[in-house]
Amino acid sequence: MSDTPVTEPAVAFWEARYRDSARVWSGRPNELLVREVAGLRPGTALDLGCGEGGDAVWLARQGWRVTGVDISATALDRAAGHAAEAGVADRTAWERHTLGETFPEGEFDLVSAHYLQSPVPLDQQGVLRRAAAAVAPGGTLLIVLHAGWPSWQTEPPFEAVFPTLESVLTELDLPAGRWTVDTRETVRRASTSPDGVEGHRDDHVWRLRRVGG
Repeated sequence: MSDTPVTEPAVAFWEARYRDSARVWSGRPNELLVREVAGLRPGTALDLGCGEGGDAVWLARQGWRVTGVDISATALDRAAGHAAEAGVADRTAWERHTLGETFPEGEFDLVSAHYLQSPVPLDQQGVLRRAAAAVAPGGTLLIVLHAGWPSWQTEPPFEAVFPTLESVLTELDLPAGRWTVDTRETVRRASTSPDGVEGHRDDHVWRLRRVGG
């Protein structure tokens, strides 16, 4: 696991988030990742904001060679442990980056960016543009972002601007004729509050394929 220097305050926020709990996420892959990637031929993958490694480990189990990236060293340590327990340590690598300031080197057959939305400052547009630039010819860029607060969230915990299906494509500013849009839709999924209130949440999904290869 390479250790790229990271800066406050984002690192402090995310380190506290992970250290305050023995486990933050379920360890299962995101449903939309499974849906969108299941039909792709495995190659090299980059998982941006990998957290505790649920998506990266699932990809490795499908035959991908995965680089997982996160700002939190605690999250990456847990991800590496998850990969070892799953028997895919040899198919995974972990890099610590403050996305928006530093970014992994190289090109990948799949770049996955799930929920790169943060209560602390994050240059989301810049990160997604670098994500697109990291896709190899013939490769895939998968972006999933929340489209709004959950239906049960009556008082938003912080100010947030949510994207539209059109705004992300506009901000990516991809070269005409060099990308195809395979998926662009809003998906509603069940969502339950920490107090057990049942509801739903809408997510936007974009799966883009770079022409070539």
